[in-house]
Amino acid sequence: MARIFCIANQKGGVGKTTTTVNLAAGLAKVGQRVLMIDLDPQGNATMGSGVDKRKLEYTIYDVLLESAGIAEARVRSEKCGYDVLGANRELAGAEVELVDVERREKRLKQAIAAVDAEYDFVLVDCPPSLSLLTLNGLCAAHGVIVPMQCEYFALEGLSDLVNTIKQVHANLNKDLQIIGLLRVMFDPRITLQQQVSEQLKAHFGEKVFNTVIPRNVRLAEAPSYGLPGVVFDPAARGSQAFVEFAKEMVDRISDMR
Repeated sequence: MARIFCIANQKGGVGKTTTTVNLAAGLAKVGQRVLMIDLDPQGNATMGSGVDKRKLEYTIYDVLLESAGIAEARVRSEKCGYDVLGANRELAGAEVELVDVERREKRLKQAIAAVDAEYDFVLVDCPPSLSLLTLNGLCAAHGVIVPMQCEYFALEGLSDLVNTIKQVHANLNKDLQIIGLLRVMFDPRITLQQQVSEQLKAHFGEKVFNTVIPRNVRLAEAPSYGLPGVVFDPAARGSQAFVEFAKEMVDRISDMR
């Protein structure tokens, strides 16, 4: 059975998409079967996985509106080693179209159930707002991975996200939990970042992943080539950190089971 994880943070620009595609590539590298679902209408995770969002016959939009299944809509990213359920601007319209339909927040969960046995991990890249799209991701997931920068405002955004997850857990998805907090774009030379990192560990304990993703130019360059950093430059510090994170995820999930 696949383990389904949302990569979510209500604050924008914290590296959710970078985390999603690099974790997917890292997991594929260590032998896991991975499906990456892009739930953001911008389609950045789709393009960052080497898939042209403008040429997709079916997208997550069709899956949510039940005009196609995941088996039809997914495409293989050969360079990256994982399957992609892509998104494009059409997805923005799904918000409006889903408002009046039945089981609107459970559409993604039902769609994943049909291909569940084919994957070890399903990673869902969520948009930065708490929308019906994000809600679909949270209702489908076993847990949430929260990428965050070690800055003051990031702590404020984190408390909002924790409250959201508690509400979804209480009302819609009893399985949902925070799997862990991933410190990204980390620069150990900045004292404030070290302080916030220590605060996180003091408050969340084992929920903070051991792996830290450093601020890395090669990771930032990779999307312009339509690839995760792990594939674009495997030797880069940031890429190696994501492969380590993938191994840590596999270990953590086997402990959960």
